Amino acid sequence: MRCWWVNQNQTFRHELGGGYLWSPKRNANGARNPFYESMREVAPGDLIFSFVDTRIPAIGIAQSYCWESPKPSEFGTAGQNWEDVGWRAKVTFVRLQNQIRPKEHIELLRPLLPERYSPLQPSGNGLQSVYLTEVPQLLAEALLDLIGQEANPIRLAAKHVQPVPGDDIEVWETQLESRVIVDTSIPETERLALVRARAGQGIFRDRVAQLEKGCRITGVDNPTHLVASHCKPWRDARNEERLDGENGLLLTPSIDHLFDRGFIGFENNGRLIISPVAHKTSLRRMGIRVDEPVNVGSFSSGQKSYLEYHRDAILLQAVRK
Repeated sequence: MRCWWVNQNQTFRHELGGGYLWSPKRNANGARNPFYESMREVAPGDLIFSFVDTRIPAIGIAQSYCWESPKPSEFGTAGQNWEDVGWRAKVTFVRLQNQIRPKEHIELLRPLLPERYSPLQPSGNGLQSVYLTEVPQLLAEALLDLIGQEANPIRLAAKHVQPVPGDDIEVWETQLESRVIVDTSIPETERLALVRARAGQGIFRDRVAQLEKGCRITGVDNPTHLVASHCKPWRDARNEERLDGENGLLLTPSIDHLFDRGFIGFENNGRLIISPVAHKTSLRRMGIRVDEPVNVGSFSSGQKSYLEYHRDAILLQAVRK
């Protein structure tokens, strides 16, 4: 279990009521933000201290890993300069009776603050630039002790979380597909190809099969058991990218799931990347060797470009500069 601190001044009411966290992927200028990157490492059972208006009014328990998701419509004008697509994770929040004000305890907390990505200034004031940042274990324990007995059942509940899946990707993609279907500016045959490409079929699958002969992870080469998986997901891609064979790999369905949801990825040299939040027991059962380096072979230049997007925008592994 890891512990996190989230500043929710703009979105607390929506996120608490909706049972989630949501952040953009990048700053408004396109720069990587370490406090948005933290979303990629949240895992079921993690504790999240909610900080609002100088106090901690609630503690959250993460119920899921994060996934790509559109900005919640209920945010309205809050974060109007944020990207339209970001990271979302399911979180169960518990409101606290003893809503401590960390600044009042800063003499106790200051020695426990991390040198990098601290949630508080040495004065005890919050940092507006922080969205989500990890809380060192000693600092987390001090905060829980200050909150008192009502923190105990929350801590216990976090140990027994059963992970739940992200549940809005299918709805989001279906909405995007519906727009393609009614877009008369696209020739009818291309519209059909784009719809079939979402399921890894049709022209897209044929083009991927010209480059890929089997699943690079499991070695399965019977086409009946393979899915044409997009490296840059169909939901994120332009129409031409949705049909580009170099934007695909042939994978078994379970490996396709892991790749699409960011639990695995690939370096340009073919090295398999396993997300630090991936459930390694499950990966073993799916045929992935998690205890040794795995290299799946070389990629074309086009594939490398799409795999770079996957590492940058899909893989559940924070990249901090």
